[in-house]
This record gives sequence, C-alpha cells and structure tokens, in this order.
Amino acid sequence: MSYINKPKFQHPQLEVNELGLTRRDYEGTLTTLCGGCGHDSISAAIIQAAADMSLEPHRVAKISGIGCSSKIPSYFLSKAHGFNSVHGRMPSVATGANLGNKELYYVGISGDGDSASIGLGQFCHIVRRRINMLYIVANNGTYGLTKGQLSATADLGSKTKSGEESLYENIDMATLAIELGASFVARSFSGDKQQLVPLIQAGLNHKGFAFIDVVSPCVTFNNTDFSTHGYKNTWENHVALSQIDYVPMRKEITTSYAAGKEKEITLHDGSVIHLHKTGNNYDPHDKENALHHINEHKKQGKIATGLLYINQSTSDLHELIDTVDKPFNSLSEHDLCPGNEVLSDINETFR
Repeated sequence: MSYINKPKFQHPQLEVNELGLTRRDYEGTLTTLCGGCGHDSISAAIIQAAADMSLEPHRVAKISGIGCSSKIPSYFLSKAHGFNSVHGRMPSVATGANLGNKELYYVGISGDGDSASIGLGQFCHIVRRRINMLYIVANNGTYGLTKGQLSATADLGSKTKSGEESLYENIDMATLAIELGASFVARSFSGDKQQLVPLIQAGLNHKGFAFIDVVSPCVTFNNTDFSTHGYKNTWENHVALSQIDYVPMRKEITTSYAAGKEKEITLHDGSVIHLHKTGNNYDPHDKENALHHINEHKKQGKIATGLLYINQSTSDLHELIDTVDKPFNSLSEHDLCPGNEVLSDINETFR
C-alpha cells in the first residue's frame, strides 16, 4: 500500500459537485504502481464516477485482497472506510461488512489472480449469495507482483515475458459471473474512460451483485521479450548482492470509440488486443444471449465490452435471509440478546 499523501493545496476555484466537494476530495494517496499501469486508470475512473454522482465518501466501504490490483483502493476516496484483506479472501470480509451495515456502498477491488485462482471459490460464493456491492476485477492476465507468470485469465496461446505459453483455455470472469447468478455484469477496458465511468456508476447504483471485468494491461510484464533487467538474465550473468528490477516509464494507453464498433489497441510490447463495444440494439436482459455474445466474440479473438447482462428484479442477500431493517451494527444489546424466553420461542419453531 502507498502512504505517500498528495499535497493539500488546491486551486480555490475548482469545480464542485452537489455536496460542495471537488474531485480532489475523492482522491487517495500517490500511486506506487508502474508508470502507465491500467490500474491507475481504474482508480481515476472510480474517482470521477463517485465525484460526478456526488457520492458521500464516508458512505463507501472499499475492500481488497492481495496483488497489484489490491493497491488500487489506496488511490481513491481516502475518506472512505477501507480494509485490505488476505489473498483471495476479500469476498468473506465484504460479506461480513455488508451484513453488519447494509447502508454503505461496497466496492470490492480484486485481480485476476486474487479472484480467478486462490480466491476462485470465494468469488463463486459471493456471487451466488447476491451481496449488494460493486465487485471490480482489474484483469491483466499476469501476476505482476511475482514477475509476470501466467494467470488463470490468460488466453490460450498467450505468452509471458519469459516466453512461457499458456496451454489452457482461460477462466472468463464475465461468463462465470453470469452463470453463477450475478445480476449486473459488464466488461470494459481501463483506457476507455467514457465507457468505464458510467459502468461504475451503474454498478454502484445497482441493487444486488454488480460485477465489472476491466481489461487492464500490465505495462511491465505483458510483453514477451527477454529483459536484460529481468531475473533470468541477472541470475545467469551477474553476482548480485540483492535482487532488483528496472521498470521503465510508459505512457498510459487510452482509447475512445463508438458503440457497436470494434477497435484494435496496440500495447507497449507491440501486441494487439481487439475490443468490441456492444451496440445500442444489444439487449442486456437476455442471459443466454449475453453468454452467446461473449463466446462468439471470444472465438474471433475479440473482447466484448459494455453492459453484458443486467437483471433489475433480483433480490440481494438481506432480502433472501430476511434480515431486520435496521443495520446490525446499530442494534442494541437487548436486540441482539433478547433473553431465554425469546430463544425458547425460536427453538420451538424448529421442533
């Protein structure tokens, strides 16, 4: 996590929202991610989304696991509640927090390793339990913190920085979320701010489990070249007192294109990803059509983006298990421990 705070001074005439807050009031600490990392674009999109919808920062709880992606909460809404959990276990913490106080906006930030590998089981259960939250996966197909191994979301045939080729079909987080019962599923590209910001706002306002799979290229480890500053070359040719690595500064990749169109994005290493944005005639309410849409574009080597599926008539966990209207964290001792007589009445209902 980063603890480097930004300067406090700001221009006195900055634009304010309905709450009288500026965009700066929604920022966090200075980023420590690689220059040009798509994850910084995700935090910037969350900042803009929250500021534009005049979201009160203290009404937001941001929760993450472990990985480059899980550093993102440090960089937005510094005045929000926050919890950085252990690897792959963010869903459990988010579930407990949501049960304790259902009146907050919950934003879960995870990565493809944190959710599709060690946390896959946790991800499956938080989806099926319909926790009322926005769950964002910063998906770069690689393990950046451990120097670029293939992750479970890496496409068949993709290669690591060291040349290792993926021999397996990937885990598609969007289709998995739809099949498990998520009521809001979208996919976007971190560099497409015009698409990502409104998707985040829609996800925050959606009642039920909202999931956004964000393709966020790793500027350091998504290439296939053998770096002279990599671990392999250092191990074979140098006697080093410590392990160091060089991360070059890169320009952030951004794009903008119309609905229903396709666009090729060239990454820093020269590789190309193919994006397809859903058109205005696309119906996101049809679950089977959403899965077909994603898979058809996947066969063509393209990434379908936009709002892929939504069900606005579903219920969340609190409705499913019929919790009390009052948030658990505000219940009194008498409410929580009403006495033996009440407990006996409850037990009688199970006889």
